[in-house]
Amino acid sequence: MSATGPTRAEPAADAPLVVFDFDHTLYDGDSGSHLFAWLIRRNPLRILVALLATPLLGPMVAFLPTRRWGISGYVWIGSFGMHRVREFDRVIDRYVAGHREEIARRLLPVALEVFAAHRARGDRVVVATGAPPELARAILGFVAHADVPVIGTQVGPRLGGVKAVRHCHNAEKMRMLREHGYSGIDVAYSDSTADLPLLQAARRPVVVNPKHSRVEFFRRVLPAGTPILNWGCRDRGGEPA
Repeated sequence: MSATGPTRAEPAADAPLVVFDFDHTLYDGDSGSHLFAWLIRRNPLRILVALLATPLLGPMVAFLPTRRWGISGYVWIGSFGMHRVREFDRVIDRYVAGHREEIARRLLPVALEVFAAHRARGDRVVVATGAPPELARAILGFVAHADVPVIGTQVGPRLGGVKAVRHCHNAEKMRMLREHGYSGIDVAYSDSTADLPLLQAARRPVVVNPKHSRVEFFRRVLPAGTPILNWGCRDRGGEPA
């Protein structure tokens, strides 16, 4: 894998708009959780605080209306001592560089082929993720896609660390896409029921790597014939690509 590649022409303004989720779609796992776990493990005190806070933060992360607050708590614990977003982004880049092989193994080859094919056709490809955008950009740089627009969870300084101030998730993801000028989605790829607003907004939704327990739900709420595929997540559902 290389972070460099041929220069690509800018897609036409009226080219089809294709939106990819990142975690469990292009990347096998939750990239933000892997980052935050690494941040916390770097310091024994952070580990202790995270353990003490998990009975509160864990259920908040699991419950959609409070997920942003739970994630913000873990982000703050892992980033305590960082006072600027640029400093947080530099730490993200250091994490990605230091875990290059491990992260590269989690990029799903089938997903990257589909991603690259859309770009080769001249489609407007956008990544919209609940992860910090710098994290997704740095990882996509492994495979010559660092120039793809990424919309992700925004963070800001708070009480000696950083916290999520706007979670790119569920209906908020759609609002953030529209604010960046992306509307009229032709194709959307995601694994998550939290991205149902995105999938329902697309002319052609594609479910990839869903949890086994959510396959029937997707079949009920999305148009008949919507592809439900597995792009290589061994513990997830969907038809083999």
